Amino acid sequence: MAVLVVGAGIVGASVAYHAARAGAEVTLVDAGRPGAGVTADSFAWIAASRVRSGPASAVRAAATVEYRRVEAELPGLPVAWSGALSWRPGAAPEPGPGQHIVDALTLEPNLRRSPDWALWTPGEGAVDPVGVTERLVAGAREHGARVHLDTGVTAVRRDAAGRAAGVETPSGPLAATTVVLAAGVATAALGASVGVPVPVEPSPCPLFGLRAPAGLVRTVVNTEDFDLRQVAGDRLIAAADSARRTVDAVRATFRGEVDLLDTRIGVRPMPADGEPIVGPVAEVPGLYVAVMHAAVTLAPAMGRLIAREVVDGVAQPALAGCRPDRF
Repeated sequence: MAVLVVGAGIVGASVAYHAARAGAEVTLVDAGRPGAGVTADSFAWIAASRVRSGPASAVRAAATVEYRRVEAELPGLPVAWSGALSWRPGAAPEPGPGQHIVDALTLEPNLRRSPDWALWTPGEGAVDPVGVTERLVAGAREHGARVHLDTGVTAVRRDAAGRAAGVETPSGPLAATTVVLAAGVATAALGASVGVPVPVEPSPCPLFGLRAPAGLVRTVVNTEDFDLRQVAGDRLIAAADSARRTVDAVRATFRGEVDLLDTRIGVRPMPADGEPIVGPVAEVPGLYVAVMHAAVTLAPAMGRLIAREVVDGVAQPALAGCRPDRF
């Protein structure tokens, strides 16, 4: 089985790693460097409990278990198991599995005041998204994968029978028996090259870098104003809508000097219905699509499940609601 994965973001890297580990002959191709696209501009919270319904809910619920599995397989995976703390105005929600209502000050002592309630999910954490992607690519290489970086893919190739047969690049064609499109928003154009519509659009996601005292924030904090976590001794990142409002909200929430350092806009691949598009394309045998939002959360689980389908030919019930033919 010769599997060619287009896209070395965190999803494509996970597919390449799991497929190579399963014994496939894997080629991974990307126009840039591992994780250098939208993966690098992710808040990177392993938010396993944030969405409890929908076709990918079971995959999401397994996210922390899957990350710990990959962490054991690939020592040095940059994951911080800090736990996640959420609160909102109004009544406290019913805690889900592995969650507790707590006094937020016991976990975040630098808060100016304690909210009326806080939902604590100790099993969650966050990752260095580029570091995880690089480690997955290195793991794929350790299992024999060939990696072509700085190599753009212009189209999917088909053979005389109409099957996917590889891809076209400026350096020439690359052959494969199965092509997995995991190229984020570029997946739509690559699908169009063989007449396959992939309903995914770019969704801007602002990410703000903040200067802050060391240890100001100890968990992943999720409020109505921002998602926030500490990524270095003197640096926070926040996912929110407005830089000015975010800085003001963080200053009002935490004790300590906080200043804006930079603003980045990630372009998330957002499927038309918000749910992952994962599975084989009936119109083009040998073509498989893997594009999704919440890619950092879902990547380890999706990589394993996709490899089972692509390499072993075993349909995975957890992906039944994510198929491309639903559109």
